Amino acid sequence: MEKLTHNEVVILLLQLATMLVLARVFAEIARKFKQPAVVGEILAGLLLGPTILGTFFPDAFEFLFRSHPMSNIALAGYSQVAVVLLLFIAGLEVDLNLVLSQGKRALNISFYGLVIPFAFGFTAPFFFAEFFGFSEGNKLLFSLFMGTAMAISALPVIVRTLMDLNLFKSRMGMMIVSAAMVDDIIGWMIFSIILSFMGKEAGGIGIGYTILLTVGFAAFMVTVGKSLINRVLPWINKHLAWPGGLISLSLAACFFAAAFTEFIGLHAIFGAFIIGIAIGDSEHMTERAKEIIHQFVNNIFAPVFFVAIGLKVNFIANFDPWLVLVVILVAYAGKVIGCGFGALQGKLDKYEALAIGFGMNARGAMEIILGLIALENGLITEKLFVALVVMALVTSMTSGPLMRWAMNKRKEGLEYDPFIK
Repeated sequence: MEKLTHNEVVILLLQLATMLVLARVFAEIARKFKQPAVVGEILAGLLLGPTILGTFFPDAFEFLFRSHPMSNIALAGYSQVAVVLLLFIAGLEVDLNLVLSQGKRALNISFYGLVIPFAFGFTAPFFFAEFFGFSEGNKLLFSLFMGTAMAISALPVIVRTLMDLNLFKSRMGMMIVSAAMVDDIIGWMIFSIILSFMGKEAGGIGIGYTILLTVGFAAFMVTVGKSLINRVLPWINKHLAWPGGLISLSLAACFFAAAFTEFIGLHAIFGAFIIGIAIGDSEHMTERAKEIIHQFVNNIFAPVFFVAIGLKVNFIANFDPWLVLVVILVAYAGKVIGCGFGALQGKLDKYEALAIGFGMNARGAMEIILGLIALENGLITEKLFVALVVMALVTSMTSGPLMRWAMNKRKEGLEYDPFIK
């Protein structure tokens, strides 16, 4: 069994320490400016990444993030565990009855929030492929990828933003999370099809089996699985050390579920999220145990994941301002119009619809993951990858403030406009 060398361990520990310190510093600065902590953590990543540290202090950047590839592999594994745990604690906080009560409205938001952004993202690159950097290959595949990238939201960023705004457990928060989860599941299924066309299908199983197993797993966990968990947790609380036994076995269940959804061709975060819902919905999972897990993940694991986003690319070397602007405009137009229209169809008022559109517009790491896979397989250029990353960061940074603005306008409307209910 291979292991990290002495120097690789030193570098890995330095990476984690530096990322955690800067994440905390910038998160506190972000809070001072009434921004979600996630904004500061992403900006910390830009500072540590090739954009700033790599440009102005290349030797320091080379030493910290390029000198030992095995340390970077270990760091990537840490970041993957972080995002899985982030979605697990999000699932723990979901009130399943509240989510289900938003059924029709959430489906409206999800449907229009998927179809309209996908149409925007597909049409522009298909008819103006050269502008988006496409030169050779399968233009249909390229356009399908862009449509998928515009349709998928970043569930981890959305969840973190809602938590920071104290909206996660609200009716609106549950609608946004429910709609985003449906959109992302469908979006990742579409991307699985694209990967299969490229000969890179995850897990080696057909897309039909992926869909069937995903639906079956989700249905099982929120029905039979939830019932079994509700019976097992009292025994765990009674016979094992508390809260250690409960926390360790809950996290083990999280990793098993995440491994399963990753194996069947869907992202690991969905397995973690679904089992988090099943465990968190049990009356035997106490608020104190949830809070312990929540603090541990949100202050140790999640910041590293968000900082790591900024380490992926050099924005200066591959920055095309017109391409970036167009990608951002297409992203905003698709999500805000699509989700906003879906919310209006669900009889929400115009400011609630705007807030939901802005909330669903956060992209974050999901676009970066998609972009990296597409870049590695020669489907997109580095300039388009940079544009997608910038779009992901801009939408993540503006999601919270724009939601807050829309909700404040709604409060003003409730005071002065009798037609806003």
